[in-house]
Amino acid sequence: MKHFRLTAALVLGMAIGTVTPALAEVATVRLAKQFGIGYLPLTLIEEQGLLEKHAQEAGLELRTEWLRFTGGSGMNEALLSGNLDIAAGGVGPMLTIWARTQNNLQVKGIAALESMPLYLVTTDPEVQSLADFNRSHKIALPAVKTSIQAITLQMAAEKYLGEGRHDALDAFTVSMGHPDAQLAMMGGRSEINAHFGAPPFQNQELKDERAHKVLDSYEVLGGPHTFNVIWAKNEFVENNPTVMAALMAALEESIGFIRDNPDKAARIWAEVEATNLSHDEVVDLITDERVNWTTAPQGILPYVEYMSRVGLISASTDDWRDVFFDMVHDTEGS
Repeated sequence: MKHFRLTAALVLGMAIGTVTPALAEVATVRLAKQFGIGYLPLTLIEEQGLLEKHAQEAGLELRTEWLRFTGGSGMNEALLSGNLDIAAGGVGPMLTIWARTQNNLQVKGIAALESMPLYLVTTDPEVQSLADFNRSHKIALPAVKTSIQAITLQMAAEKYLGEGRHDALDAFTVSMGHPDAQLAMMGGRSEINAHFGAPPFQNQELKDERAHKVLDSYEVLGGPHTFNVIWAKNEFVENNPTVMAALMAALEESIGFIRDNPDKAARIWAEVEATNLSHDEVVDLITDERVNWTTAPQGILPYVEYMSRVGLISASTDDWRDVFFDMVHDTEGS
């Protein structure tokens, strides 16, 4: 990341030395996030005022507006309609809008937030593998066919059930935000009996003896992969270089804080999210050896290849940098 820091510092320095570019940029940035510990870097940016801080250091008085969504498709609609500047969600929704806008708005990823495993959990003791799901099952996930959970489920179906069966479980999936999905499955009073979720919801579910894990996304992908990313329109990125440099600086500071102060980061997140997890449980989530807090995209190309091959997106590439703006091109992404 050293090269980017120099680039960001140069941009910030130019902004300080030249007032006009900063004044020409937006005065308010509208950002979105979803539920879960995977959005911790954004939570810290919001709670600690890091974006405003770095923008001010660059000579720009900036306000932020934070919106909360339950899935990536809703954020994409808000982005396209001009009601959102920076979206945050799973790789699936980002790739969907990337492919859709290549010839016009040119939406791309800005940076990753972390690499983190996702679990498919069920309370049905008869379900031990994907082959055991049938019409009596309903699998809750953030957005049918477009969320990273939905895409990973299709990839898993192809891998474990056989070629041509990638959509075998689609009819059993239901769009539902993680908090509602957890309540529905664990409450036992709805048709939801499986949830392809994310931390901390999957971890809370597995604490109950009625629940067990059916699928692990790292096993499907053959290794670690990015869970959440942030993305934006090309026009916004090009017209707001100071804001973007400040955002990357804020991301680096928040991720550094997570690594150096997991205890404090856990307290901030727990207070904001009003979780019923204990402090030690939140710290364990943050410091999990399978989790990597980083802006470097990881495991992006398997998703691109799969989604292109089965027709979920109309574009493809063999270079992950084509999917992201140049702020992270010098990282060790994949």
